[in-house]
Formats: sequence, structure tokens, C-alpha cells
Amino acid sequence: MSENPWLTIVGLGEDGPEGLPPASRKALEDAEVVMGAERHLSLLPSLTANTITWPVPFSDGITLLLAQRGRKTVALASGNPFWHGAGTSLTKHLQPGEWRSLPAPSTMSLAAAALGWPLESTTTLGLHAAPFARLRPHLADGTRAIVTLRDGEAVPTIAAWLTEIGFGASTLHVLEALGGPRQRIRRARADAFDLDNIQHPVCVAVDTAGGPALTSVGGKDDAFFDNDGQMTKRPVRALTLSALAPLPGERLWDIGGGSGSIAIEWLLAHATTQATSIEIDPTRTERIAHNAANLGVDRLTVVTGAAPDALEGLPAPDAVFIGGGISEELLEIVWAQLPVGARLVANAVTLEAEVLLANWQADKGGELLRIELAQSKPLGRKRGWKSSYPIVQWSVQK
Repeated sequence: MSENPWLTIVGLGEDGPEGLPPASRKALEDAEVVMGAERHLSLLPSLTANTITWPVPFSDGITLLLAQRGRKTVALASGNPFWHGAGTSLTKHLQPGEWRSLPAPSTMSLAAAALGWPLESTTTLGLHAAPFARLRPHLADGTRAIVTLRDGEAVPTIAAWLTEIGFGASTLHVLEALGGPRQRIRRARADAFDLDNIQHPVCVAVDTAGGPALTSVGGKDDAFFDNDGQMTKRPVRALTLSALAPLPGERLWDIGGGSGSIAIEWLLAHATTQATSIEIDPTRTERIAHNAANLGVDRLTVVTGAAPDALEGLPAPDAVFIGGGISEELLEIVWAQLPVGARLVANAVTLEAEVLLANWQADKGGELLRIELAQSKPLGRKRGWKSSYPIVQWSVQK
């Protein structure tokens, strides 16, 4: 970073100039232009620089900001600009040396300090511009989360959502205008929420109670996935995800998505994983997208179409799962597109598909696994074992 960048990103608290450290004060004094949201600018009434109100939507202000290049410019942000803030959105348009950041305590830090919650074991999410379901994977009896919200009207809405999915017994700490003269902290149970006149900016700290929770390992309960019967069931899904072995930042192709359960659990494995689910049936693709959104992984890309044609133009995968419609042609095309080091897992139910996978395993290597499962079922007045169709799984690294 250069010693004299043209842009300074200043984190601002609700106490306005009173809480600014000396470096931030000096940046504002030296600035030719100060750009920020109307609320931020109102906290600094004595500015002498030219001011520009950041437009809505936020992205429209990027061009205005970049037009100030070469002038001493300050962009105002809430708290720590790189903690669920505007910092990353701004700096991805800039070169190293063009900017510096002077943070203030983030909303998360202020909320944790007010409640006495350890940040290292508390989930923190920015839900001011994201669906509430992003919180779903983190909800379990006894867990805690701090989330930013769009405005006061969103608070009773998230309370109703928590109640709808079984977490109505959770305590919501509603924290308004933290760190400033308007600061107020109130609490209510989600299923008996009765607070009103909630002021912006606001965050909510959730002391979670209720369920059902999503387990932390592969093989979530089938009940979490809306389906028409075309889905990889829980025990086989757990074995399949183990073979796929998702790593942070990796991308999956899920061919023959069904209910989307494999791709969804791949995404639930880590916040940075990516996945594309390919399904020929448009009703199922709608269901896949719905399941993904409900479980907090709306980043899933869903493609309606038949493989291999539907694979054209997709970003290269780190792993591929073939759960339906397997054929010699499909394997040939997928193998040709599979980067060196990437993984392929294919499940077969029919004898013809078994033979196909056995032949490919003999040629390409990898492992064959035969999965035979049986469940206890009533047998007259007693019980017996009812076997499912055996599944042959081929897993290989190219």
C-alpha cells in the first residue's frame, strides 16, 4: 500500500465524530470529497469537504466514487468496512496502493460486547441484503448468532420465520443504533414477539432454542428435502459425499439432480464451496432451487437440461457426481472435461450400469463399492429385513 492513497475508507459508528480515532479525523479534515449514505453524512454535520450522498442501489455509487480518482476522497462505511461491510465491494474495483481502511468497531463487536457473548464461538452473518435462510445451517439448540438486518420491519419477520421452522422458543436480542446516543437493547421470544418502533440500524442476536437442526455431517435427514421419490437416500448420500470429499472453494457438477440433495449437502459442507445441479425435468429443477433456498444455500446453480449437452459452458469442476442417466457417451464426455486431479463418483442401480462402471474402473482405476442396505419392516406379528436394490458406486480421481 502506498503512503498516500487517494481513497480512505473510514468506519463510522453511531456516535459520529465523537468516536473517531485521530487518523480518521485527519482523513476527514484533509478530504476534498466525502461520500457516504445520507445517514452517515448526517452524523458529521461540520464537514468542509464536498459531499456526495451514496445512491441506492449501492452498486450505482461505485462509478461516482471511481470518478473521484486523483482527489483526496473519503468513503464512509458502518463500523469495520471489512466485517459484513462495504470494504470488499469497493476495493475489488481498485488497485493496491489506491486505498487504505480505517475501521471502527463493527456491529458484531459492539453487540458481543453489549451481551457478553464470545465472538469466536458466535455465528455472525450479514442478512441486511440476504435471505434469512442463510442462517438455517447454523441453527441448533444452544447456539448463538448475531445478524444484521435491513431495517426495523425485518425484525418481526425473522421472528416469524424462526417460529415457522421450529425455533420459536429462541430469544431475540434486538440491538438498535449500537454505540450511539440512540442505542437501545430489548429482547423477546421469537414466537411471542411484541416489540415495535424498532429503529435502523438494527441487528438481532439469536439465542437459539428448538429444532430440528441440520446435522454437521453428510447424510441429512431425508425429510429436509422435498422430493418426488427421485433422490439419493440418507445412508447412500452419506457414503457418496464421503467419496466426493468436498474441500473449501471446490466446485461440484451434480448430474441428474433429482431433489438436489447431493449438491445441497456439498454446499453445506463449507461456505466457499460451489455447485451446479443438472436436471432434465423442469418440475424437479424448481424443487431443487426451492430446497436449496430453504436450507440456506441459494448459491446453488440449477440447470434444466440433459447431460452431456447441458454441461457446455459450465465452469470446470473439482468433482462430478452422476446419479442418473449414466451412459457410455456421458462418461466419455465427462471424463474428457474432468481436470487432472478432479474426482468422479457415479452410482449405478441397474445391471447394465453396473457392467459399465466395472469396465470403466478396469480401464481408469479407482474403487468399486457395492452398497447393500436393509431396513427392518413388520413381518406378520414380528419383524424382518427388507432389502433395498443394491447400489454399485465407482469413485476415481483423474
